[in-house]
Amino acid sequence: MNKYESKISSAPCSAEQIYRVLSNMQNIERVRDLIPKDKIQEMETDPDHVRIKVDGLGQKITIAVVDRVVNDTIKFGLEGIPMDGNLWIQLKELSPNDTRIKLTVKADIPFMFRMMVEKKLQQGLDQAADMLAQFPYAAWQ
Repeated sequence: MNKYESKISSAPCSAEQIYRVLSNMQNIERVRDLIPKDKIQEMETDPDHVRIKVDGLGQKITIAVVDRVVNDTIKFGLEGIPMDGNLWIQLKELSPNDTRIKLTVKADIPFMFRMMVEKKLQQGLDQAADMLAQFPYAAWQ
């Protein structure tokens, strides 16, 4: 498996606030309007899963929380895609108003596709880390 890590982004809140929001998959409902409606045909959530039907794939993909370490790490697995992989969100609180966020992906990307997706995957991870650092976690309590 190949490992990809985002840059480290800083969020102006506590690890507890971030963890409380990101460890519950139902909170995706709060940003549902930001997801392009032409890309996602269906979406179901519960505290541990998000099931989505993505345009063009024809089947549901499940993102599942597979492990949690309170205020530290949330590990996600993917189901319904022809590739093994997982994602971690790691939190490191430096002060109550400064928590660092890093994303890590381990994926079994076939060699012939790796060169095509590595750069985009890295960019996507860095953008996702920045986006997660900007969420209004304190307002979502």
